[in-house]
Amino acid sequence: MNITKHITLLLLVFATSLATAQVSFEAKLSKKTLGVNERLRIDFVMNKDGDNFNAPSFDNFTVVGGPNQSISTSWVNGKRSFKKTYSFFLKPKKRGTFTIEQGTIEIAGQTYKTSPVKVKVTAAVDKPKDPNDPSFIADQSIHLVAEVSNTNPYLNEAITVVYKLYVSPNTGVDNWREIDIPRYNDFWSQSIDVKGLQVQNGTYKGEEYRYVVLRKTVLYPQKTGKLNIEPLTLDISVQVPGSQRDIFGRRVMRSASKTVAAGNRTITVKPLPEENKPVGFTGAVGDFDFTMTSNKNQLKASEALQIKLEVTGKGNLKLFNVPELTLPSALEVYEPEHKESVRTTLSGMQGSISDTYTVVPNYQGKYPIPEVRFSYFDLKSKRYKTITSKDLVVNVTEGPNSASVPISAEGSTNATKQQVRSNGNQFASFKTTSNFDSIASENFFKSALFWWLLALPFLTIPIAIFIRKHSDQRAADVVGNRRRQTQKLARKYLSEAKKVIGNKDTFYNALERALHNYLKSKLKIETSDFNKDKIQELLRKKSVDDNTITAFNALLKSCELARYTPFSNVEMQQDYDKAGHVISTLDKQIKR
Repeated sequence: MNITKHITLLLLVFATSLATAQVSFEAKLSKKTLGVNERLRIDFVMNKDGDNFNAPSFDNFTVVGGPNQSISTSWVNGKRSFKKTYSFFLKPKKRGTFTIEQGTIEIAGQTYKTSPVKVKVTAAVDKPKDPNDPSFIADQSIHLVAEVSNTNPYLNEAITVVYKLYVSPNTGVDNWREIDIPRYNDFWSQSIDVKGLQVQNGTYKGEEYRYVVLRKTVLYPQKTGKLNIEPLTLDISVQVPGSQRDIFGRRVMRSASKTVAAGNRTITVKPLPEENKPVGFTGAVGDFDFTMTSNKNQLKASEALQIKLEVTGKGNLKLFNVPELTLPSALEVYEPEHKESVRTTLSGMQGSISDTYTVVPNYQGKYPIPEVRFSYFDLKSKRYKTITSKDLVVNVTEGPNSASVPISAEGSTNATKQQVRSNGNQFASFKTTSNFDSIASENFFKSALFWWLLALPFLTIPIAIFIRKHSDQRAADVVGNRRRQTQKLARKYLSEAKKVIGNKDTFYNALERALHNYLKSKLKIETSDFNKDKIQELLRKKSVDDNTITAFNALLKSCELARYTPFSNVEMQQDYDKAGHVISTLDKQIKR
C-alpha cells in the first residue's frame, strides 16, 4: 500500500515538473544597442496563458507606449502553439549600460519570472528609429540569409548556397519579387528546383522565427583564392502590427514595403596539392570508379567492335574529360561518342560519363588493348588516387594477314630505269608528202541536192506540228514529268555513284558527296562541315517536311554505317533510288 502511494506521488511530481518545463516566459528586445534619441521595444512573451502580469520598473527609461497585449494561436504539423505578448515602447533618459529587471506572470497557479536583460544606450544617432514605425518593425522582423555549406572548399569541390527568408511570428508577408538575381562568376552553377514553399519553424540569432527556402544552388569553384558570391535581392510587401487595436482588442496590421538582400559572401578556394599529382590528372575531384569494357572479344577483319571508357561516381563529372584510348596502328578507330548521365542534387553531381569508340581491325591476329589510367583527387582522404583498367585482347580470326601485304612498285627501292638511245631517224613518223585528190566541179543549180533543200522547209511543217503536240502531251503528264525530273536530278548529282554500284566504299563516298553537293548548289552554302542536326535545322527553315528530312538523314547515316558494315548490291541500288527521290522532293519543297 505504501509502495502504491510513493509511486503515485512520484508520478504527480514528474507530471508537475514536466508541465513546468513546458512553460516559457522571456523578455525580448528589439535591439540591444540604441542611440539616446531612439526608441526601444521590449516584448514579454509566454507560451501559456497567464494572469497578473507585472512589468519591471523600467528605471532609466520613460514608457512612451504600452503595455500592448497580443495573442496568437497556430497549428503546425497537427500541433497547437500558443503565444501571448505584452509589449512596451521605451525612451532612454541618458547614455549608459542599463539592466531591465525581471517581469512576472502567474500561469496555472505558479509565478514565472523573466531573466534580466542589459541595454546599451549610446550617443544620439543621425536617423533615430521609431519602434512603432512599420518600416522599422519590418527591418527588425524580416531577414534574407544565404547559407553556404563550405566557405573553404578545394578547387572543383561542390558547395551549396541555400537562400532562406526568416519572418518573425508577428509579421506577415503578402508577396515578393526578385529584384536582382546573383551571377556566379568564376563558378560552375546549377540551380535545384524548390517544389512548393513550405513554412518551417527555426531560430535566427537565437530568436524564434518562421522561414521558407526560396532558392538552392550548387556551385563548383573554377578558380582559387577569394571568390565573391553575389547577393540575392528581394522586394517584399509585409504586414506588421501597429499601435492601434480593433474592437476585439487585436492589433491592427499595417502594410510596409521592404527590400532585403542576402549580403555578399566570400569563400576562400584552396588549390589542389601539387605534391604527388599524377601525370595524367585532368581535374577530376570527388569519389569515382573507372572501367574499360568491350562488346566483343573475337571478330573478323572489317567487322566493328565498341570499346567503352566509363567514369561513375560523385563529383565534378561534367568538368573533366574521360581518358583517351590508345590502340595499335592496325586497328582503325573513329571519333568517340560521348554520353552523360548526370543528375545534380544538393550534395553535387552524381552519375556517369563515358566515351565509346568504334574500332575496325584491318588484318587478322591478336591485338592487346593497353590499360588506361584514370586519376582523381579524393576529398575524403585529401590525396590523389589512380584507377587502372584491365587489359583487353581483341582476337581477329579471319581477314588478310598483315605480313602478306605486297609492297607497291612505287615504294620499291630496286626499280631501275633504262636509258633511251636515238637511232638517228627520230622524225621518221612524220609524213613529208601528201596525197591530195582534185575535186571536179559540177553545177549545183537544178541538182538533186538543190531540190531536196528547196522542199525541206515544207517537209518540216508536219514534223514541227507533231513535235509540238507531243510536247503539249508531255507537259500535261504531271506524274511523268515528276518521274523524269527525278531521273534528271539523279543523273546530275548521282552519276558518279551510279557508276560504282557494287563497290561499297566508293559508292557510299560518292553518294555522300552527291547529297552534300546538292545542298551546296541549292542553298548556296557549304554543308560538308555540318552534322545531321545542323542540316535538319537548315532544312526546316526552308519549309521542308519532317518525312523528307528523316529520309535525307537516313541516307547520310547509311553512308556512315557503310564504313564498317557490309552492304549488298541490292541495298546499294535501293539507296541510290531513295537518293534520287529525296533530291527531287527537296527540290520541289525548297522552291515553295
